[in-house]
Amino acid sequence: MLNLTGQGTAQTCNGATRRDFLQVGSLGAAGLTLSNFLHAKDKGLVQSGSEDKSCIMIFNLGAPSQLDTFDMKPDAPAEVRGPFRPISTRSPQIQISEILPRHADIAEHFSLVRSCHHTGAAVHDAGWQMMQTGRQFTGGVDSPHAGAVLSFLKGRRSDLPPFVVLPETMGRGGGNLPNGQAGGFLGKGHDPFALMADPSQPNFKVPDMLPPQTIGEVRMQRRRRLRDLVDSTVRDFETTENAQLLDSNFEAAWRLMTSTQARDAFDLSKEPIDVRERYGMNRFGQCCLLSRRLIEAGVRFVTINTFLTVFDEITWDIHGSKPFTSIEGMRDIVAPMYDQGYSALIQDLAQRGMLDTTMVCNLAEFGRTPKVNPAGGRDHWPQCFTIYFAGGGVQGGRVIGASDPVGGVPADRPVMPGDAIATIFHSLGLKLDSHLPGPAGRPFPLVDFGYREIHELF
Repeated sequence: MLNLTGQGTAQTCNGATRRDFLQVGSLGAAGLTLSNFLHAKDKGLVQSGSEDKSCIMIFNLGAPSQLDTFDMKPDAPAEVRGPFRPISTRSPQIQISEILPRHADIAEHFSLVRSCHHTGAAVHDAGWQMMQTGRQFTGGVDSPHAGAVLSFLKGRRSDLPPFVVLPETMGRGGGNLPNGQAGGFLGKGHDPFALMADPSQPNFKVPDMLPPQTIGEVRMQRRRRLRDLVDSTVRDFETTENAQLLDSNFEAAWRLMTSTQARDAFDLSKEPIDVRERYGMNRFGQCCLLSRRLIEAGVRFVTINTFLTVFDEITWDIHGSKPFTSIEGMRDIVAPMYDQGYSALIQDLAQRGMLDTTMVCNLAEFGRTPKVNPAGGRDHWPQCFTIYFAGGGVQGGRVIGASDPVGGVPADRPVMPGDAIATIFHSLGLKLDSHLPGPAGRPFPLVDFGYREIHELF
């Protein structure tokens, strides 16, 4: 038994003490990674045999219209069904919009959930928070992103960070709420590594991956500071702000900056040009390719933001009038870029034998209004929308749930954000009935009571 601070009290059912849990985030300086901790504590929070499981979350920032993409209503009135027609796919169960023809060619790999909904406000960042953490932001509790939870429970498995966001974390959403793409109450040590660059640009390089000699003295200063902290009492160490930020973050940054493996993983020039072009020579397409390279190199969780904000670029946010996107803009710009990048990613993962161990989930903050608005677009609608999953044990070619005749509310098998996050955790081999050390050290359920994986997917 690993005992770092003497006999603890208030043991959990697997023998871990409350004090043990509280110290996990601050003991990186002493050489204890969380993976070591969980191994020493009999792997009580994860399923055996799940070490090779990974996830790519594609977050469709701006929110696609379910009625114009994956849940079409061709028999509804014109103001509901919109301008596009449905097409058949390689799955007899699935019809989708004509604006996503490449999705149709790979429909045997993914399954749609047409009955997702939530009760949060119809503002972007409220939905971002709920769909990426499984929880609404209430009471000042900033819940961790699903990737941060995986980082906390399993740690890194290579020189690369366990959790990466491409190309960068989300910008403003209009509601002045956390966007859900952080470590939350698990601490900044589990924030994602954000690329902060556009990998489709000719001069693309990974920021801050500097040669070791340029930071040698900085490293020595930080190491001396770190040693002084470790030499203090455990109690003082626990209450020092640097204990949570300096220890694991600096060591992780050092490993990243000095690792040939990390540099190679981010180097898209190593890919044949025809592969890069197959994904699309745009930001989203190259992020999809980069996500495959990162998972291949050992990253556990990659989140791709299709867009960065709803204010300064064309997105899925099709209100119809400027500065927002029109339905025609979605058809001509957004959908082709997205269709190409996603289909190339799924095909590439399948051809490389990676899809069985890599879940690719496509989420959004909400859907769009059943009726087209006077500007020819659709507005925010959390009451019903479509999400979908591929790989990681998911059986493709299925449709789970259904919406009513106008795509306005779930009519069968309602699904909420907590169920979507539970589905990701299930694929990754996390035990859904386990707990995290939450705010003020209180046990915090991995998944809120009542939420389970969408079992029909598996």
